[in-house]
Amino acid sequence: MFKIFGRKSEDNEISLLELELQNPVDCLCDFTYNFHWQHKGEKLDPKWKIPGNDLTFGEIVDHLKKGGNLKIKGNVGHRLCSSMGTNLVYFGGNGEEISVGDVYVDGDVDTRMGISMTRGNIYVNGHVSEPIGNILEVKSDVKGYKKFRSITDIATHGLIDDIPVGFQTVANNIVINDRTVKDTVGARIDVDTEIIVNGNVDLSTGILMKRGMVRVNGNAGKNTGALLNGGLIIINGNTDDFTGIDMIKGEIIVNGDAGKFMAANKKGGFLLVNKGSPIPPTSMVQLETSDHHLLIEQGMDPGKFHKFK
Repeated sequence: MFKIFGRKSEDNEISLLELELQNPVDCLCDFTYNFHWQHKGEKLDPKWKIPGNDLTFGEIVDHLKKGGNLKIKGNVGHRLCSSMGTNLVYFGGNGEEISVGDVYVDGDVDTRMGISMTRGNIYVNGHVSEPIGNILEVKSDVKGYKKFRSITDIATHGLIDDIPVGFQTVANNIVINDRTVKDTVGARIDVDTEIIVNGNVDLSTGILMKRGMVRVNGNAGKNTGALLNGGLIIINGNTDDFTGIDMIKGEIIVNGDAGKFMAANKKGGFLLVNKGSPIPPTSMVQLETSDHHLLIEQGMDPGKFHKFK
């Protein structure tokens, strides 16, 4: 099944890099390099070698971008495959999704695996700690491994031949009942889809969404709707602080307390919430007829909501 270290085979089998870890390493296959634009290489740089290996963090990402696969032997740290499958603008890309290879882990994986992930598959034969990222489990086609795909990928491209584990699909709509706590649900969605999560979620629900709807029948963590660029997010519960931070456009409904620092640095769009503390210049405005209709369509009582714009 695998070819080692990129050697080509006569049957055109996809090339494979192997990586062996003595101790867990964070941010492997992280297309953001731990948000390089924030720390400018002080925390992680693509040129850094992975501890105990000759390969750099950048080389394994480049390998995946070329369609190659990666096999990791040993336990893995936090944020494995962060934003995998996204051609990030910061690194000269266009911000769109790209096809990538797959990642195989012979060991356990720590929290936030697959945050903001858009393409590719992750196979794990050990334990995956919660919260996980923007991923769902599907029935594995490799014995001994669990297989995970991006929620965004499934909503955009369909299941193809995969069989859901803990969720259902109707057309390109997804209902998630697996009760695992997830970050970045619906990250970068740009299709007309409905994603319904029955249970609580954690950080950055709907980050960078452009179209579609994410509905959480439970509570959500910080940064709900961060950088929202279209679409609708509904939280049928409370959110933590910084709801709607850096929001560009779209709508957020919180059927509960939206927390402190709401709509910090918001540029457009609006929020309908039961309760929340906004950051100026965002302020409370009168509900319009269209807002009443939107809330009623979602089974909510407009009389309990305030609008912030």
